[in-house]
Amino acid sequence: MDERERSADGEISSADFSVGRKGVVGNSPTRFLRAVAYPILLLSVVSVSAAALWLKWDPAWVGSLFLIGVIAYLALLERLIPYDRNWHPGKDEWRWYGVYFLLTMAGSGLAQLLVALAVGLIAPEEPARHLWVEIPGALLAGSLVSYAVHRLGHRSALLWRLHGVHHVPEKVNVANNGVNHVLDIVLAQSLVQLTLALVGFSRPAVLVVGLFVVAQGYFVHANIEVRIGPLNHLLASPEQHRLHHSTDLSEAGHYGSDLSCWDHLFGSFTWHAGREPAAVGLHDPTAFPGTGEILAALLHPWRHRRPEPGTRPK
Repeated sequence: MDERERSADGEISSADFSVGRKGVVGNSPTRFLRAVAYPILLLSVVSVSAAALWLKWDPAWVGSLFLIGVIAYLALLERLIPYDRNWHPGKDEWRWYGVYFLLTMAGSGLAQLLVALAVGLIAPEEPARHLWVEIPGALLAGSLVSYAVHRLGHRSALLWRLHGVHHVPEKVNVANNGVNHVLDIVLAQSLVQLTLALVGFSRPAVLVVGLFVVAQGYFVHANIEVRIGPLNHLLASPEQHRLHHSTDLSEAGHYGSDLSCWDHLFGSFTWHAGREPAAVGLHDPTAFPGTGEILAALLHPWRHRRPEPGTRPK
């Protein structure tokens, strides 16, 4: 069988042990893993957050170790329950993605030193309100800013020259989630963190929200066959984010990588059960250097030619 057959509600309707182009359709252990993969990730966010707050762990190393753990977990799932086996990185891609990841982390880390200092000076040590009231508020506020920056990254010609680097790969997987222009990452992270601090959310609330955002950001980019059903209308998912990377711009909405409520509110929600992109990558592949041309991609915003941003659903 070359393609998966899906019922109207998006469930797989083919035989139990069949294997398609886009991965294992399902024996019982596979179906079980698909069902528990996302709940385990969410449980890890809750567990690490609770331990960090209770034991007063240093947020800097908690965030770093949690990031490594999330990447390792999702990379393993990509091998066990892949969405598309053809999206596994090749040897050259692993090298390119590794360089991008290190450059992004290093550049973002240096820039975030000033942001962290500002957040430390502005954000209160202890929550002014109950922490369990603060966390949903911080999540909504941070998610809204992230959504706005991401959507502007597609609408603004200047910002698209930064953000478009992320859309060059013709695959969507955990490894190439780090394919970004350094300035694009710094801008988005800085604006979100500074907004949370200026609004007055405490550092514990910012820590918890940060762990959730890390988990969600890599989860939605994972090449895994996990479907969250009606939860798609509340939370972002790989199903939605693959559409975001679609070369068909009529379906390429979904600017939220943590919550999907803003996509609903602002008309950029295009997902429905069973909808999948035919291809992912740039609508105009000639507009940016290839993924392997790392230096050219980093210098691209200052090149004379100024491509227009991809038009997205309004």
